[in-house]
Amino acid sequence: MSIDTHVADLCARGRPAARAVAVMADGRRQAALRSAADAISAAADTIRAANRLDVEQGRTDGLSDAMIDRLRLDGTRLDGVIADLRAVAELPDPVGAVLERRTIAQGMPAEKIAIPIGVVAIIFESRPNVTVDAAALCLRSGNACILRGGKEAAHSNRALAEAFRAGIAATGLPADAVQLVQEQDRALIAKLLAREDAIDIVVPRGGEALIRAVIECSRVPVIKHDKGVCSLYVHADADLDMALRLIVNAKVQRPGVCNSIENVLVDLSVADRFLPKLATEMATQGVELRADFLALPLLPGAKPASESDWSTEYLALILAVKVVGGLDEAIAFVARYGSQHSDGIITANIAAAERFLREVDSACVYHNASTRFTDGGQFGFGAEVGISTNRLHARGPMGLRELCTYKWVVRGTGNVR
Repeated sequence: MSIDTHVADLCARGRPAARAVAVMADGRRQAALRSAADAISAAADTIRAANRLDVEQGRTDGLSDAMIDRLRLDGTRLDGVIADLRAVAELPDPVGAVLERRTIAQGMPAEKIAIPIGVVAIIFESRPNVTVDAAALCLRSGNACILRGGKEAAHSNRALAEAFRAGIAATGLPADAVQLVQEQDRALIAKLLAREDAIDIVVPRGGEALIRAVIECSRVPVIKHDKGVCSLYVHADADLDMALRLIVNAKVQRPGVCNSIENVLVDLSVADRFLPKLATEMATQGVELRADFLALPLLPGAKPASESDWSTEYLALILAVKVVGGLDEAIAFVARYGSQHSDGIITANIAAAERFLREVDSACVYHNASTRFTDGGQFGFGAEVGISTNRLHARGPMGLRELCTYKWVVRGTGNVR
């Protein structure tokens, strides 16, 4: 099948499926998701075998350890994907929620009601679990989706999508509510995203190059899941033991994800006490440190940081460390080098914390907590389509509510203007 034919086929199937799902009773959508979870569980051996092919090919192709980690569905990871799918099925239905009531001209009652967006395209790299998370959230919120994963996870994505589609079809829902792009040619993306008549929004998840390519070519509105250049600031009044614990969690627990930190800012007044401890702990954890000229003498084994280090998403056991003169400099640093994803302050000073939380313009801001909580599951959304760094429509983890728009319903009695 040619690229043009494939795109036309995807779009022709997506809109009717979206209309059908949008008007289905909540219980039918829940039943479909439970059936999809059962189907994936039944196909677990096939899915894991497909995933092993992707992991082996990734190693052959020289993918980084972080990328290989993102690919894996071994051990309990597939079980976690299935559990998340079941959790999404049990979440409250967002469709039909009354968001606002008011009385408009001539005393007519009006309601602002949540409705599905329609057809959602999701373009992603590496993580095959996104296939299931995205499909589940779109279906639960009454949408249809078109998924385009990266070639590095092609076998895994295909196996997951086939099981998911079979599961929902078994309950009478159109299988085309979840479609997987079968063609990996990059030229397809531009053709797909030119179809503003058939696709309502696109959510890109992946590296900076993917995000930029989607933004530049799309005629469909984009809600971008941008890179995660996240920072933690150790304030002058920080509990230094807490700070060390939070930094280890935010950097080491899973370095290849977007909510791990890439920068640590340390107040000058505590640098000589804190940085040697940080160096020792990071060496134990296998983390490479890159430091500015003030931090470098206090961090044995660290490398000098370059200007580009402050804005790099490493997704690896590399951490950039900078000494700052105070809260003003920390806030300015995040504004200049951050990606408006997730940033935090560690301090016992409530006034300083509140100012940081107020002035740092990121999708998620934290006081005395790891940035690793920027996650749909951790926020109680069941899963997320992505972490939006947009300023419009959705910000932070995109769950069910963020996959809805709204309409105004006005009930009159023969009113004319």
